[in-house]
Amino acid sequence: MTSSSMLLSLGHTGRSTDLKMHLLLNGMSLPIGQLGPDFLLLKTPLDHPPAEGTLVVSVDENEHRWPVRLPDGISLGDRRVAIAKAG
Repeated sequence: MTSSSMLLSLGHTGRSTDLKMHLLLNGMSLPIGQLGPDFLLLKTPLDHPPAEGTLVVSVDENEHRWPVRLPDGISLGDRRVAIAKAG
């Protein structure tokens, strides 16, 4: 079995998934480079105090939104941002 036929047998169609992630925070849209269960990595960090925002994840044409809390805020010197469930 060739590697391409193995991919097809695993359901891979050869088409890339269009994934977009960003954090909506006080009127700003901040691009996210990586998302974990309790953190995110911002592509470009900035200074911001603890707050609530909205995590937006779009996979192909399907968009999902979750309210999140940033318990430690955001630090300009650190791309890693702790997140928790809001509410």
